[in-house]
Amino acid sequence: MKESKVNKKFIPDSRIQSLIDRRLELVVDQKRHVLCDNAEFLVYHWSGKASTFAPATGEHADTEQRIEIGDHSARVDNGMEFPYTKDIPSRKNNNFEYTPLNWAKDYAFFIDHSPAEVYPNESIVGEFHWQLDEARHFQYPDEQKNAGFLARELGAGGISFTHTCPDMSIGLKLGWTGLLEKAKKYKAKYEAEGDQEKVDYLTGSIMIAEGIIRYIKRHADKARELATNETNNDQINLYLTVAETCDALATREPQTLREAVQWMWMYQVVERMHGHGNGYGRTDQMLIDYYKSDMEKGILTRQEARELVGEMYIKYGSYTALGGRLQDGSDATNEMSWVCLEAYDLVGGINHLGVMWHPDMDEDFYRYANDILTRHGCGVPTLVNYDVIHQSELRSGYKPEDAWNVSYSGCQWYCGVGTEYNDQDVNSLVLIQPMQRAIKMSIEQNVDSFDKFWDIYHNEVDKTANALVDFKNATYKWQAKVWPEMVTTFCMHDCIEKGKDCTDIGAVRYNFTSVNVLGVPNVSDSIYAIKKLVFEDRKYTLAAMQEAIDNDWAGEEVMRQHFLNCSKFGNDEAESDDMAVKVSEDVREILESKKNIKGFHFRPSLFQYMGHTYAGPMMGATPDGRNAAEPIAHGMNPMHGRNNKGIGATVESFCKLDFAKYQGGSFQIELTPNFFKAGSDSAMLMDAFSQNFFRKGGVQINFNLVDLDVLEDAMNDSKNPVYQDINVKVTGYSSHFCTMDKRFQKEFIERVNYQSL
Repeated sequence: MKESKVNKKFIPDSRIQSLIDRRLELVVDQKRHVLCDNAEFLVYHWSGKASTFAPATGEHADTEQRIEIGDHSARVDNGMEFPYTKDIPSRKNNNFEYTPLNWAKDYAFFIDHSPAEVYPNESIVGEFHWQLDEARHFQYPDEQKNAGFLARELGAGGISFTHTCPDMSIGLKLGWTGLLEKAKKYKAKYEAEGDQEKVDYLTGSIMIAEGIIRYIKRHADKARELATNETNNDQINLYLTVAETCDALATREPQTLREAVQWMWMYQVVERMHGHGNGYGRTDQMLIDYYKSDMEKGILTRQEARELVGEMYIKYGSYTALGGRLQDGSDATNEMSWVCLEAYDLVGGINHLGVMWHPDMDEDFYRYANDILTRHGCGVPTLVNYDVIHQSELRSGYKPEDAWNVSYSGCQWYCGVGTEYNDQDVNSLVLIQPMQRAIKMSIEQNVDSFDKFWDIYHNEVDKTANALVDFKNATYKWQAKVWPEMVTTFCMHDCIEKGKDCTDIGAVRYNFTSVNVLGVPNVSDSIYAIKKLVFEDRKYTLAAMQEAIDNDWAGEEVMRQHFLNCSKFGNDEAESDDMAVKVSEDVREILESKKNIKGFHFRPSLFQYMGHTYAGPMMGATPDGRNAAEPIAHGMNPMHGRNNKGIGATVESFCKLDFAKYQGGSFQIELTPNFFKAGSDSAMLMDAFSQNFFRKGGVQINFNLVDLDVLEDAMNDSKNPVYQDINVKVTGYSSHFCTMDKRFQKEFIERVNYQSL
């Protein structure tokens, strides 16, 4: 099976093409799927169960409720459960403990029993089939779960789990042997001080580093074994190159670009065995010195560099970033930035690569990024405003020496590389619920003014936020004991030195709690309609409106049309846009007034992963004229179909918010192929549009170039090979369209497709 023919600037040779073909085969065979437990988890990022994202085996999820999110998983399902589950140390003889050392023993056993695999034509190796939470108990004590259920009742939830950005340059500098020696050094220090808790943690770290070194060495042994049974000389040489590379990485730090790329990929493999969701920093900055050194020595060509990075992309489209600024404020674009973009142009497909724009960026480089974006048409690269995310980190309390090294790291979020345990993208505040309570309370209290209604609403948002704070603090109290992220910790600053896991209190430099806020456009449109029709025009009472909503507007279509046709966010109309700003600022101020037990405030993100698709029926109808069956607005994007004055007006509305005050807020654009007229320079148009958007203060653009007719055919005939390689940027992640749940597909098709930029 072949991927569709994109007009690529760089054409893969037969070796790289075979790896591209295998990537698609894994997708078609449903070996890359990401599933979540149920719709409740998508909306609240928590369901009170053990798992977060269910493995494709379905072990942790009810098959009747689980939802296929897409195929952006680093894990390759082999159709089997982990075969040694009953023998894992914490299960054998019931030896489970809530301690990092107990966790480390399980991880070391787990990686020792995970196969080392080398496939034909690969020069970068590493693949895994299970995550540790399939074998080890993953459950918080009842005190945390009880706080979670209360938060869920009030409209909030979340689970702290692998959403940060380790600094792989730490590991690249030291290698696994250096990291091992570092752990031994600090273990000896704390032994001398008599701090047993830190000694135990570092004992576990040593076990893990030694296990990872054995794992890498097994890949070298596997490659040599395959070479002895191979007759093709090119393949023999490739196996021997893999063996040589892995042997080196089992004994020292990487010294060439090939070794550095292999180290980076293997780190992601062994880290993602214990979790799902991290970003991996600024690839161009981490690899540039290896590239320069190899080129100066004459042991590398640019094409070979493209292929090495391209192989890492084929393995899994990790969240990584290019561009941005250096610490002195100058443009960070370098030759490796170009190579990394060219590598994507070579291999295409699913990827989560971001380009961090700023006004002083190399113009040719940014134009090339837009060329790839419009030519491939599937949302790669994501365009991010570096200056806004840098300012956001400074505003939150980052020191300048740390804030400059911020990186796009996930769907819409960013993180200081190696300095923050971000806890992003997996916390949720469903803003519709406090609004619903405020309406009912206002009816009971016979509220007769908008200001009084607003005060009640504000207090209910605050109540929901307080419940979330209590829940998160109950989580943080136990997190480092329930699920320490010990592989991640090796590449975090200060943590091994402190003998603490990166999830622990006081371990990292920054530990804000970021919260995805669901439904801001719906709430702002609803509250504006209430202000206008109930309190200003006195056309309807709150009670009459509530009765209509309770009945999903049945029999009240005239009323629904009045509420629906009030001014809506996204059309550059002052009153409705001002309400969107007011609602956003209110939830921001409330969250920022709260602190977690780690000493850092909460901060909002105007985004939600995919819960907006499923939340509609759960929330019921809303005063913005929305029927219960309809989805909720996607992030801060206007509700589907309501921004009817074109993309220019929508941009003006969107950028009335100051995104440096928030922790993300992506702008989603879907265009059809005939959007760009024949002979027009699509890259130039996208370049001009995106720069204008960023100069107005926008923070991120997710872009798709999709044929709606083709997508509808694909939705109705998802098994047809013709459609199985269609890639889309869904919200903040990329996926093959046909792997997604039908409801996701339908929601995607119903989004606004703009007619012009």
